[in-house]
Amino acid sequence: MIYGARRQRNPKYLCNVIFIACLLLLVLPTVVRAQQDQEFDEYKIRLDGFWFYSNPSGNFQGAADNGAVDLQEDLHFNTYSTFAGKIDWKFTHKNHFYLAGGPFSQSRQTVLNRQITFQGQTFLAGSTIQSSLDSNLYAPGYQYDIIRRKRGHLGIGVQIDLFDSSARISAAAQVVNGQPQPALSARGSLLAPIPVVGPEFRLYLTNSPKLFVEGNVYGMYFGGYGNFVSTSDTLGLTVAKHLSINAGYQLGSRLVVNNSSSANRIGVRLTQHGAIAGLELSF
Repeated sequence: MIYGARRQRNPKYLCNVIFIACLLLLVLPTVVRAQQDQEFDEYKIRLDGFWFYSNPSGNFQGAADNGAVDLQEDLHFNTYSTFAGKIDWKFTHKNHFYLAGGPFSQSRQTVLNRQITFQGQTFLAGSTIQSSLDSNLYAPGYQYDIIRRKRGHLGIGVQIDLFDSSARISAAAQVVNGQPQPALSARGSLLAPIPVVGPEFRLYLTNSPKLFVEGNVYGMYFGGYGNFVSTSDTLGLTVAKHLSINAGYQLGSRLVVNNSSSANRIGVRLTQHGAIAGLELSF
């Protein structure tokens, strides 16, 4: 009787085993394929922080001035260390909102080798002056990934580059070449929002997320008002699941915003280029 009861349960047991086996055969290939096709560049929030060794060049000009003050020849601005950062929120598979930014800030005391005029104030050759230029960048933007595959993506970004710039030159009362010069001070500012657009990419060099290259180019031209072009390229090494080390070169960023009739507004021409290195966190 016991043996017969076991024989009666066998068909149902075998059906259950066959059903589970068939289910596993259907599900497991899908899971394996999903794991094999999982993108190396998968994240929701990404934070980038870079040290930037910048070599600045360019000039600035007061609203009513005929000539410009050169950053290197007149003010002797040299290479300096600064930083840049970005926070990226990938809120869907191909859509991003992000905020990038970085400061430019230099000040220097120097002796003028020629006469300059800024904001209507004339500083004689041989004068000892104190000068400073701040041009901070704040850049909110949106990016859409046209192509997104296992080993990288190609996207198009649109952002607003907001440049908050100010310049100041001052000189204490002094005697220059036998001529007394009174204390002088001149300053001007500029707040310029510039929309830019351009491609951005990341490519993993092997069939693993270990090593990758990425880059971008953004720019826009506004006729007589101004223009901006920037590009950078980095090589990244993933050292942990959520952490990578990136290094590269900021090939060039150029800001040109012309001055206007406003009494306190300045025109700025600024180019920066140099090495960059930093960390990236992805979650």
